[in-house]
Amino acid sequence: MHPTLPLALLCLALAPGAASADEYAKLLLDKSRVEFTAKQMNVPTDGAFKRFKAQIALDPASPQTGTARIDVEPASWDAGLAEVNEEMLGKNWFDAKQFPTASFVSTSVKALGGDRYEARGKMTMKGKTRDVVATFLAKPQGTNLVLTGSFPLKRLDYGVGTGTWGDTDIVADEVQVKFQFVLAQGK
Repeated sequence: MHPTLPLALLCLALAPGAASADEYAKLLLDKSRVEFTAKQMNVPTDGAFKRFKAQIALDPASPQTGTARIDVEPASWDAGLAEVNEEMLGKNWFDAKQFPTASFVSTSVKALGGDRYEARGKMTMKGKTRDVVATFLAKPQGTNLVLTGSFPLKRLDYGVGTGTWGDTDIVADEVQVKFQFVLAQGK
């Protein structure tokens, strides 16, 4: 059995504000993804969240105006094993019935140089909110802008994996959340 959390998941991005000619704010959901890597008994396990929404806006010429809101459905968690997926929905893990959404909302975006950026924001999961910092690359691909990045999340900070599953020798506390958001210009 392996835990990891949603992210919040998820992750980072930027929500639409005042649009400029160079702003990318139309999410191409079919080309975007939110994934994770967790460790159970020190063995990495990968998975993904199949359902999420994101409102993202980024103008590479003015990144400080970027915003993001990403909502992930923990019930869409998929680690590739049906019994693990089912266990993760329960109260010891995501408690998906009581907490159907995990959200990331950006508070700032800044350029780090080249195609690198940093987004700071608030991640809320299972009724707990924590600060998150995600780094990402923003690279043009044809007429689109592709944001790829990651950030570490401590599952126990959100009450994910309680009881026996709180033992970090069995399931590591840190989960790496990875994302790719493909944006087109416009809204």
